[in-house]
Amino acid sequence: MYRVFEALDELVAIVEEARGIPPTRNCIIPRGDVLELLDDVREAFPGELDDAQDVLDHRDKIVNDATDSAENTVSSANAQADQTVSAAREEADRILADAKAHADRMVAEARAHADHMVATATGEADRVVAEGKAEFEAVTGRARAESERMIAAGQSSYERSVAEGQAEQDRLVQQTEVVRAAHAESARLIDSAQAESDRLRGECDQYVDGKLADFEEILHGTMRIVDRGRHQLRTGTGIPDYAGDFRR
Repeated sequence: MYRVFEALDELVAIVEEARGIPPTRNCIIPRGDVLELLDDVREAFPGELDDAQDVLDHRDKIVNDATDSAENTVSSANAQADQTVSAAREEADRILADAKAHADRMVAEARAHADHMVATATGEADRVVAEGKAEFEAVTGRARAESERMIAAGQSSYERSVAEGQAEQDRLVQQTEVVRAAHAESARLIDSAQAESDRLRGECDQYVDGKLADFEEILHGTMRIVDRGRHQLRTGTGIPDYAGDFRR
């Protein structure tokens, strides 16, 4: 590039020193020297200037080609994007359908399992209640029979004591002292018979009350088992073993 500026300086000096042609502003310059300097200037310019000029000469074609290429690239990218979005949407729909089907199947299985657990618990509870009712009726029947037997025994003992007292009273009625003693003994025997009857009745009542208390404890245990089973069914902690709990 230094040679370019040097050659230009020499050209300027030649033009300034050239002899003028009156009355014009033209001048006479040595052609050979000027052409030689111009050749030096041409040779001193780098080759990149020619390439740049070529680029400038073909810039419209390059810009049009670049625009066409960009449009083709954008169109291809849009088509690829649409295809990708469509495929993704189809895959998402398929995954959603599979998930919904799986969820429906799990809900159906859970509902069937819950229905089975409820049916099992209901059957077991009915069986326990039936057994408890049968046990209650059996205990009540035995207690009633025992009470009636003890009452009958007390009544029989009372009547026998009264009869014996009456017979003793009739035998001793002829003697005043004996009669008084007979009355006293008769009263004692009657009181004793009454006390025995009351004692037997009290024992019978205690026996019946004890049996009823046992049955009440059985019913409370059954209710606790049923409540625990219902709690396990609500919380989903497993299938309760009602029969095992009841046997314990």
